[in-house]
Amino acid sequence: MLLVLSEEHKEHLGFLSEVDPTVVGEFGRIAVEFLKKGSNPKIYEGAARKLNVSSESVQHGVEGLMYLLTESSKLMISEVDFQDSVLVLGFSEELNKLLLQLYLENRKEIRQILSKLAPSLPHYHNLEWRLDVQLASRALRHQVKPTVTLKLHLEDGAKRSAHVLQTDPATLQHLIQELERALGELKTNHCRRILRNIK
Repeated sequence: MLLVLSEEHKEHLGFLSEVDPTVVGEFGRIAVEFLKKGSNPKIYEGAARKLNVSSESVQHGVEGLMYLLTESSKLMISEVDFQDSVLVLGFSEELNKLLLQLYLENRKEIRQILSKLAPSLPHYHNLEWRLDVQLASRALRHQVKPTVTLKLHLEDGAKRSAHVLQTDPATLQHLIQELERALGELKTNHCRRILRNIK
């Protein structure tokens, strides 16, 4: 799978061809630090002074490199696909090898950082249910009005919460059908391909 870069990203990465390969290696280290700790404008200003360029150019170069590394790591692009993706940038052979080396050295660490950044969502812990049927009321003597009450327990780390839901059997049946259809959709080849790339 090839990584498709927008014209803006190509422009930002174009700055890397204007600097020494050792500087590109340092930019790679800064890009990984950027992921861990966030942006640091002082680093951009210091690098800009040494290179006699604007700090904005340095920032765009680092951010472009960070995007290239994170997207490649997210999609788990193979070495050949990474080289083919970078080939369209028109870099020298030496710079292409350096970018590949940066990618291979940092892809596991980047994937770990990205997994920590992913939001943690509450997940299922337990479900209690009760079926209530109203057979009559003062106004109507012969009526059957079933109600299903569900108490859904969710867990988010050490924190637990409970949500009470109430519905009629027809709506519950429709909900079950929709969830089964969603589970069936997960088994299609298209969804499997997407899930494989997400992991």
